[in-house]
Amino acid sequence: MSGSTRTGAHTGLPAPRGAGGRTDGGAVRRWRPGFPLDVTRTLLPLRRGPADPAYRTTADGAVWRASRTPAGIGTLRVLARPSEGVVEAGAWGPGAPWLLDRLPDLLGAADDPAGLVLPSGPLREAQREVAGVRLVRTGLVMESLVPAILEQKVTTSEAYRAWRTLLRAFGTPAPGPVEGLRVAPSAREWSLVPSWEWHRAGVDPKRSATVQRAVRLAPRLEEASAMDHETSFARLTAVPGIGVWTAAETLQRSNGDADAVSVGDFHLPNTVGWALAGRVRSDDAQMLALLEPYRPHRHRLCRLILATGTHAPRFGPRLTPNDHRHR
Repeated sequence: MSGSTRTGAHTGLPAPRGAGGRTDGGAVRRWRPGFPLDVTRTLLPLRRGPADPAYRTTADGAVWRASRTPAGIGTLRVLARPSEGVVEAGAWGPGAPWLLDRLPDLLGAADDPAGLVLPSGPLREAQREVAGVRLVRTGLVMESLVPAILEQKVTTSEAYRAWRTLLRAFGTPAPGPVEGLRVAPSAREWSLVPSWEWHRAGVDPKRSATVQRAVRLAPRLEEASAMDHETSFARLTAVPGIGVWTAAETLQRSNGDADAVSVGDFHLPNTVGWALAGRVRSDDAQMLALLEPYRPHRHRLCRLILATGTHAPRFGPRLTPNDHRHR
């Protein structure tokens, strides 16, 4: 049975220790999941590259995230304490209460991995091995939508560089004891980024224009975090430039959508086709046909396949990065 206790920094529970080992003020929550939970791997999809300014891991195993919540900016530190069977979280800034209230949702308390029933074989064995990995649910759409737009039709290294450059230039220093963490810009702040700064970050006009359209509709798009699968997809894809792939990559994180398949991904159809049918090459339609029996857990199955390291044999040249800064 899950449960939690909560306190301020000086009213019972010790506040979390900062990156340098010192104790710093902050609100605290200790939550007992009641199910196997791998905190680090569960939160990993929220990291946009190893140098993401909004995400940090420290030597003690804690994960630090900077977010812009409806209550204001906040920093969340999450640390598993397996010997006690609890997760300890600390938070700083105006958004701290919001972040702590939603800690169970963030770590997959509403997720249902047991709903995916697989036949005997390697995937079923892999499912047992990753039993502690849940689907995150941040409840924050724009936080995942903007970096997903930056990842459209480019290599991950290009997208990560753009995200890093833009947050360092236009993000807000995160509250709390860790230096260098940045909160992503607000919708208004994104709208004020000049064209040459997008260019400097390596973002082409098509992607920057899509971000600008999205941030103008930010309140409406944030409402998608409380919508069902079909309605949330319809809300996001109504914006020109946001297709099924971008919507899926967003809703997987903001909504914990276990059925949001990243249709249009460069590698995923081949990976799924190889894992489920031994097919070297597959397109999106063939991938969806293979995944259909596993609704409403199609994304969960894709993630499980990727976790095994499975990939189809590769032929031909790798995708070459495009440097939009020199155009």
